[in-house]
Amino acid sequence: MTFLRSLATSKGDLSSITAPPFILSGTSLVEYSKFWAELPDLFVAPTMILDKEERAIAVVRWFIATLKGQYTSRNEALGSEKKPLNPFLGELFLGKWETELEGTTILVSEQVSHHPPVTAYAIYNDAYGIELQGYNGQKASLATTMLNVRQVGHAVLYIKKFDEYYYITLPTLHIEGLFYGAPYVELEQKTLIQSSSGYCASIEYSGKGYFSGKKNTFKAKLYAPDQSSLLYTISGQWSGKSTIVNEKKKSESFFYDATEHKVVPLIVKPLEQQAEYESQRAWEKVAAAVQVMDYDTIHLEKSKIENQQRELRKKEKEEGVKWQRRYFELIEDEGPLKEVAELAGIEPDEKVWRFTREAFEHSPDSKL
Repeated sequence: MTFLRSLATSKGDLSSITAPPFILSGTSLVEYSKFWAELPDLFVAPTMILDKEERAIAVVRWFIATLKGQYTSRNEALGSEKKPLNPFLGELFLGKWETELEGTTILVSEQVSHHPPVTAYAIYNDAYGIELQGYNGQKASLATTMLNVRQVGHAVLYIKKFDEYYYITLPTLHIEGLFYGAPYVELEQKTLIQSSSGYCASIEYSGKGYFSGKKNTFKAKLYAPDQSSLLYTISGQWSGKSTIVNEKKKSESFFYDATEHKVVPLIVKPLEQQAEYESQRAWEKVAAAVQVMDYDTIHLEKSKIENQQRELRKKEKEEGVKWQRRYFELIEDEGPLKEVAELAGIEPDEKVWRFTREAFEHSPDSKL
């Protein structure tokens, strides 16, 4: 109740409020980047489709498939949503997927900012010539009985074979059930997926109302490059089944079933081989305490990390130096990506976080 009162009386952003140990998960937010590619077959599928229109549909299917992992998988595993650990500046999460597909899919995720909190990530598979880059932060505020979280940032999918970009905006979410002790995530507003080939998908979200509707509902519309011709309507539950309607033929068919697709676990190095700034090693004692609900140890070990970070920031300020990001840099958003964003009427950020692949591949961290 003390925590809920602090939420209710807070003004503005809630990121600075310390959550009590009993609602924490043992996973850092920097690890959430993995949910973009836990279904590697869908991630690389667009690279094998020659038709632009069909390729745009495949990108939408992949995106819809990522939502269950990103927003409901922890709720299913733990019984209710838990607050992820706030990553510290410079925290890394590295891993790879190896399946029957060609090549290896690599993940690099780094906490590039702490105030405001921002995680940058890159996921790529060179055998298929596909790469996803992006960054996101969260701005939380309380509205009546639920917590609103506005996600800041975007993702960009690039397919080398076709020299094609897809600019993806992030959905807003809210956490319901907070005052009943069983919080869960629901999405709202919309996502835009704009292709450099001109195709644009607008995905709108809704949840279960008091009297009607189903949870995790979405409706997507895919438009032709002229931005006025509606080609397909896709609807259903992003955590369940969905169908697609060809608007020209007025025919409906199966689109995706999130309950049937099994995720592929990310391979990470054993804890003893990880560097001290890698997420799972850094939070090892906190995560272990969360597992057994040892609240005193959670508070103690979490405070150690937070105090160490405060001392580092203090030292940097005294010495007049800035923290050097390892594998991402903040640059002006220019060139094709800016043009793609403008196609969809998206106001692009003036500066964006982008992956410096050469720095990563010439570092010890690349030995996954």
